[in-house]
Amino acid sequence: MDVALGGTFDPIHDGHRALFARAFELGDVTVGLTADELAPETRHTERYVEPFAERRRALDAELSSFAADHDREYTVRELTEPTGIAVEPQFDVLVVSPETADGGERINEIRESRGLDPLRIEVVDHVPAEDGDRISSTRVVRGEIDEHGNLTPDREGRSATRE
Repeated sequence: MDVALGGTFDPIHDGHRALFARAFELGDVTVGLTADELAPETRHTERYVEPFAERRRALDAELSSFAADHDREYTVRELTEPTGIAVEPQFDVLVVSPETADGGERINEIRESRGLDPLRIEVVDHVPAEDGDRISSTRVVRGEIDEHGNLTPDREGRSATRE
């Protein structure tokens, strides 16, 4: 199977790793990495996003390990449109998080309008942090948690802000 997924991936955390793991379980993976111009539009909050080249380097390091573990191939492509690469005919599956599942449905509408088969949408649940809230890049950047969802020393014992 040809699997698509996309995102900003800044910084990469265990929630992203859950997406990667599921994608590589299903087949060869193409990851759409948001372009610098698109990245601010896809975030749920305003914050600095590392440049594309930096995010690409970190993503390649993560994906190469998953690909080797599953004996799969992967490609990283730059996303310049929110609907990304998944509207292309070669894909069978789109891996999404709960908050991006609606985008997957929109992609299937576009595919249908182009005479393409719909993608199977695989929703991967959020990975909870130590405090029970979900792990997110924004929480990592804010210093609430680390990439694995552990509360940072100055946050232990306090409830982190939900996004």
